[in-house]
Amino acid sequence: MGFPNSSDCSESIAASSASEQSASPKTALTLMDAVALIVGIVIGAGIFETPALVASTTGTNSTVLLAWIIGGGVSLVGALCYAELATTYPHVGGNYHYLQRAYGDSIAFLFAWARMTVVQTGSIALLAYVFGDYASEILPLGAFSGSIYAAGAIVIFTLINVLGLRQGKGVQNWLTAAKVLGLILVIVAGLATSGVAPQAATESKISTDWGMAMIFVLLSYGGWNEAAYISAEIRNPDRNIARSLFWGIGIIAAIYIAINFAYLHGLGVSGMANSTAVAADLMRGAYGQSGVVFISFLVAISALGALNATVFTGARTNFALGQDSNAFRFLGRWQSKQNTPIPALLLQGAIALLLVGLGIITRKGFETMVEYTAPVFWLFFLLVGFSLIVLRQKEPNRSSAFRVPFYPITPILFCGICAYLLYSSLVYVKVGALAGVIVVALGIPVLYWQRR
Repeated sequence: MGFPNSSDCSESIAASSASEQSASPKTALTLMDAVALIVGIVIGAGIFETPALVASTTGTNSTVLLAWIIGGGVSLVGALCYAELATTYPHVGGNYHYLQRAYGDSIAFLFAWARMTVVQTGSIALLAYVFGDYASEILPLGAFSGSIYAAGAIVIFTLINVLGLRQGKGVQNWLTAAKVLGLILVIVAGLATSGVAPQAATESKISTDWGMAMIFVLLSYGGWNEAAYISAEIRNPDRNIARSLFWGIGIIAAIYIAINFAYLHGLGVSGMANSTAVAADLMRGAYGQSGVVFISFLVAISALGALNATVFTGARTNFALGQDSNAFRFLGRWQSKQNTPIPALLLQGAIALLLVGLGIITRKGFETMVEYTAPVFWLFFLLVGFSLIVLRQKEPNRSSAFRVPFYPITPILFCGICAYLLYSSLVYVKVGALAGVIVVALGIPVLYWQRR
């Protein structure tokens, strides 16, 4: 029995997504809802971690800011491509649906496999490490403090979801408010300090690496493409999908550029490059240890909110895979009493804990998780971008309310950017990147085994 068709998959995805089970999504999201969702997904705890890594791979104030401006531009180019795909094919399956429609079931299966073993679980481990780094600023637990906190967070939030406990609207709003408050405080603190003289980051740095810098930048911008998954639920999709993407990316870019300007003003590029918790270091200079504790608490809460959401949604995707695949049928078990897919949650948690172990081995938990997820993420992002060209050729008469301007130059540019970042994430073949590629490759024999 082969992998099911896209309609089967869409039903299972819709049945297992978010907090309500429905095989027929309702168009209940307004433009403002969609913009808020995009901004909420993208602006996570990563912006408190990646600026230090970007500074260490660029080296001057101007190049740091330029990297974040370019990141906004790249995201806008990608959003143009996604706007056409989402308005032409509004579907709860999002990327899965585009890949299945353009390339067939095999590529779609590998995408689902990659989300289960690399992208989603890697994101959980990455967020857990952000939490660990900032929790360690409040209460250090020794040489492996960040990893201990990371593993503990994964276990606790997996168990919470296994018990069937869901975050209420009030808790979720509080976590989002804490995240925004943290960003505002960092910006104000950075601008309120006397500032440091412009300088190059010479310590702990050998040479400029724009490829790695853009990987870290676009990791922080990542998530706007999740708009594809709400395309079937937004009102007036012909108009509002594109608008939500453009408004969302504009707001995100403005905030990111402002906060990096604040970091540079308060710490300088060298101070950023040598920081393990850049927001905490900035607040230490502005308000002393009390500022460190306060901002570290806010960042930790922000990371936990994002981690919980990623645990929740990742398990639902794995449940859908179990419904559709013979090889992973055990994941397709839904416990009605707890109203949650317990096997999918437990497997996801176990994989994420293994990835924390990988971070311990390399002694660079956050960076290793970026390396682990980046090649796989950019590979499938490249395939989604190219699917726009494929689908235009396969279905030339398909109508759409939004067309990519300057076609085919725009999608070709986006694909070129994705290919460059895929190359940059693989060129040095570090442990994390190699592990991610091997894990995805293991999905190929699994695909053919289940079809026997």
